[in-house]
Amino acid sequence: MRFHGLRVFSLATFGFLLLVVSSSSGLGQRGKSSSQQDPASKPSRAISSGQKAKVSGLIVRRDADTFSVADDSNVETTVLLTDRTSVKSKGGFFRSGKDYGVTSLLRGLRVEVEGRGNQEGQLVAEKVRFDSGDLKVARMVESRVAPVEQASQRLSGQVEEAGELSRLARNEAGKAHERISSLDDYNVQDAVTVYFKVNSNVLSPEYKTALDELAQKATTTKGYVIEIAGFADSSGNVARNRVLSQQRADAVVRYLQENHEIPLRRMITPFGYGVTRPAADNKTPEGRRQNRRVEVKILVSKGIAGSGS
Repeated sequence: MRFHGLRVFSLATFGFLLLVVSSSSGLGQRGKSSSQQDPASKPSRAISSGQKAKVSGLIVRRDADTFSVADDSNVETTVLLTDRTSVKSKGGFFRSGKDYGVTSLLRGLRVEVEGRGNQEGQLVAEKVRFDSGDLKVARMVESRVAPVEQASQRLSGQVEEAGELSRLARNEAGKAHERISSLDDYNVQDAVTVYFKVNSNVLSPEYKTALDELAQKATTTKGYVIEIAGFADSSGNVARNRVLSQQRADAVVRYLQENHEIPLRRMITPFGYGVTRPAADNKTPEGRRQNRRVEVKILVSKGIAGSGS
């Protein structure tokens, strides 16, 4: 009974210690690989090349081809696994140990390792032995600690990813702000002035051809908009001229949309300015002819053009 009680006590204590060791080696070093740890954080032992050595202790770190064993003095030795490494449990009276794969070498497992040193100071393992009871405890601890570590690593990774996304978003926001700030500063890519007869909003064949050419240029221009502004001469009353100038602008919009399928979203809301903003003197017939017009411009924002997209 005494032996049984001691065995239960040692397993419980050992399990508790393993949990502490696992937590400190995993959660305390969150987000770092074993190769990134500070070598001065724990004393380490280097095995001379060709020197035969035997170490025993707890596995405190585990990588694909190596693991670290900390002895009772907390001195770590890096063990290198090869295809020739024999991994077994310890045998008892009249029986040999059971063969295990290297995947059974878990953190928290107490092992005895025999081998020889290599040029990097690692112990190239020839034999790895452990108690099958200790393996059960290590598996139990690993099954409880690993999910916590994985969750912590995912959280750490998400925090880092969020920080990176935030940095990228700030950069893009800065670029977008520059582009938006320059939207009022347009480049005029092309322009056509359409002239009308007195008191008319009908497009003549000559200016339909001019609008055809402008529409073809617009559809090959990246990020374009079309500005359309109508005007009238000073003949007649002010209210009538305002309406007429709007009708002339609308006539141009309808022609571009119906004959060239220019989307309405590409055309800045057409506006009739009436007799304001004359292009010439209304006192002469030629001046009045120049004022009966619609100005059509292909515009590209400098912000859009400067973005390269």
